[in-house]
Amino acid sequence: MFQQSTQHVASYYAHSCAERLLERGALEGEHRTEVVIIGAGFSGLHTALRLALAGKRVTLLEASRVAWAASGRNGGQAILGWSCDMPPLEAALGHERARRLWDSMCWAAQELRELPARHGFDCDYRPGHLWTSVMPRRVRLLTQWQHEASHKWGYDALQFIPRDQLPQWVASDRYQAGLYDPEGGHLNPLKLALGLAAAIERAGGRIFEQSKAQSYREEGGEYRVTTERGSVRADVLVLACNAYLDQLDPQLASRVLPVGTYQVATVPLPTGQASALLPGNVCVTDNQFVLDYFRRTPDNRLLFGGGCTYLGGMPRDIAAATRPFLERVFPQLKGVELEFAWGGHIDLTLKRTPDIGRRGDLYWLQGYSGHGVLPTLAAARAVSDAILGDADGLALYQGLNNERFPGGQYLAAPLEAIGKAWYRLRDSI
Repeated sequence: MFQQSTQHVASYYAHSCAERLLERGALEGEHRTEVVIIGAGFSGLHTALRLALAGKRVTLLEASRVAWAASGRNGGQAILGWSCDMPPLEAALGHERARRLWDSMCWAAQELRELPARHGFDCDYRPGHLWTSVMPRRVRLLTQWQHEASHKWGYDALQFIPRDQLPQWVASDRYQAGLYDPEGGHLNPLKLALGLAAAIERAGGRIFEQSKAQSYREEGGEYRVTTERGSVRADVLVLACNAYLDQLDPQLASRVLPVGTYQVATVPLPTGQASALLPGNVCVTDNQFVLDYFRRTPDNRLLFGGGCTYLGGMPRDIAAATRPFLERVFPQLKGVELEFAWGGHIDLTLKRTPDIGRRGDLYWLQGYSGHGVLPTLAAARAVSDAILGDADGLALYQGLNNERFPGGQYLAAPLEAIGKAWYRLRDSI
C-alpha cells in the first residue's frame, strides 16, 4: 500500500544518526534459518534480539532500512500502558490476567532503561513523563488513573501536579493539572533501533535490508518467505510489519488501519530558553482525544507532534499544519524556525487493543495504535518466550479479540475519519 524507500525520511532522527546509518545488503539466493522475522522495527528487533541471545538462528528481513517506518520516526515517548488504557484489557481478560499484562509493561519500562548499557549503545534516554489535562472537567481523568493505578494495578509511582505547580514542569498556561510518572521517559527511537540491530548481529543474527517479503507459504513443515532476489526457509515465521503488512497477509491486515501522523523539530534553542520550556526535561502529552505531545532533545530542540490523518495522506506542508498547535502551547515560540518536519503511518486496531498472536508456528505483532515504544518490547517478550517454549504471556494477548474494521478496504478509513471528526469537535467545545 505504501512505497518503501532506500533511505530514511529527512527527520531530526535521521539527521542525529547520520553516522550510524549503515547500509545492509539485500537477501540473495536460498537461505535456511530457524526463525525468520519480517519487519525491522521495534517489534521485529526486540524479538530477534531475545531469540538470538537465546541461541536461535534468526534472520530479519526489512523492505527498506532498519526502523525506516514508525519505529524510526515516532515521538520517542516511552510511556507505560497501551493506547486503549486498561478497561478494555480488563473487560477481555479479567482483573488477574490484565494485572499480568500491566506487570509486563512495568518490566518493559525497566528493561528499556537497562538495554542500552547492557549492549553498549546510547539512545538519549531521559526519565519522566507528564500527562496533562487541557479541560478542567478532564482533570478527574488524571486523579482517577492515579487512584486506579495504585489500588487496582499496584502502581504507586504517579504524582499529581496541581495547576499552581505546573510552571515547574512546563512553561504553558494551556494546562489545568498534570500527572507525573517517573517510570516513563523519552528517547531517540532511531538510535534505539540501530543499537538493537547492532546487538542482534553481534549475537549472531542476520539482517537484510531492501528485502521486501513478496509472499510466504507453508511447505514441508516449514515456512518459505520469498523476496525479489532470494528466499528463506525457516521453522518459525514472525510477521512484524504493522501498518505495512498490506497484502502479505490480508486477513491480519484487515484488523489494522494505517493512519498518518506527523511532527516537527525546531532549530536548536538557546539553552536557557529550552530549559525554561520544560524545566524537568520530561516528555509531555495531554488527554485530548487528538492529543499534543512534545519533548526536548539533547541539543535543545523542541520536538512537537499530534496531528493525524485517516485517509492515508500527509499535509502538503507539515510544518505549516503543525505550527498553530505548537504556538498554542508555547506562544513564546511564535515564529520559531522549524528545521525538520516529517510523518509516517501507525497501525490502529478497532478497539486500540494490541493484536499479538499465533497460528501454529506463525506469529504476529501489530496494532499498537500510536503507542508502541514500550508495548513493542512487552509484546516481543511474549512472542519470543512462546517460540522458546513458554506461551503463558502470549496467551494473555490472544485473549484480546481484535475484529476487522467495518467497511472493508475502501470504506474503513472514511468511516474512521468521520468518527474521529466527532471527537475532535468534542475536544474543541
